[in-house]
Amino acid sequence: MANIKGGRAARKRDRQNAKANKRNSIAKAKLHDAHKKLFKAADANNKEVAEKKFKEFVSGLDKAVKKGIITKNTADRKKSRAQLKLNKMAKAEEK
Repeated sequence: MANIKGGRAARKRDRQNAKANKRNSIAKAKLHDAHKKLFKAADANNKEVAEKKFKEFVSGLDKAVKKGIITKNTADRKKSRAQLKLNKMAKAEEK
């Protein structure tokens, strides 16, 4: 905890910030892991697994937006890039 002035309210706010920071860090780590698993499956051309991981990733992004952990535009950008990766994988599979 930071050594701050301001009395009881400032110390409480510091505790709340630390708690929120921990919660947000865990949520972002889960998103990062889901992203890595999705792209790993897509790189391996494993269509079924990649589609399953995509749904999990998108669901996680939507939950993070709802909780205010990331912004909507960031989530939309990540979804778009993930969808492009899946589309590229499917296109390569057709050839």
